[in-house]
Amino acid sequence: EKFQHWKLDNNEGDKWKIEAMPGAHGTEHPDPKVHKYFVTSYGSCLKSQLITLQKEGYWNELMDEKRPEIVVKDWYAARFDCGCCYELTVRLLSKDYIVLEEFHPAPVVIEQWSDAKWREITHTFRDYPAGVRYIWFQHGGQDTQFWAGWYGIRVTNTSITIGPFTL
Repeated sequence: EKFQHWKLDNNEGDKWKIEAMPGAHGTEHPDPKVHKYFVTSYGSCLKSQLITLQKEGYWNELMDEKRPEIVVKDWYAARFDCGCCYELTVRLLSKDYIVLEEFHPAPVVIEQWSDAKWREITHTFRDYPAGVRYIWFQHGGQDTQFWAGWYGIRVTNTSITIGPFTL
């Protein structure tokens, strides 16, 4: 689907690219169903999605009264031969796009000559305020050696799951 569902917020250096597993100096993903990944370049590469909860079948009363858990997962990996940086921001937004809750861990810096293994980052939103209508998800990064081409962080298999209900 290429970048069909993504907004390219930063597309610097040699820009975002899609490659097949395992890629140059990479490793296979633990899930054998994952065959491709997005890869960043030497300039900042960030992409985002804005998810409208009502469009996805989650009605306002459900989100306000039951407040089901919102589980965010993302997978990232470096090349063996180049250092890189991974960034993630997830925001729960109101109908007026006001940030009600945010997950924004410190950027992950992976040194050159890493194991190139795929790593999962996960976060669960619980007990968030009423009024969540959108989820904004952004991830990406870049390489740390400013090499032309696609030596930056690789990302794939992103998911956002809502439920089960919390009381």
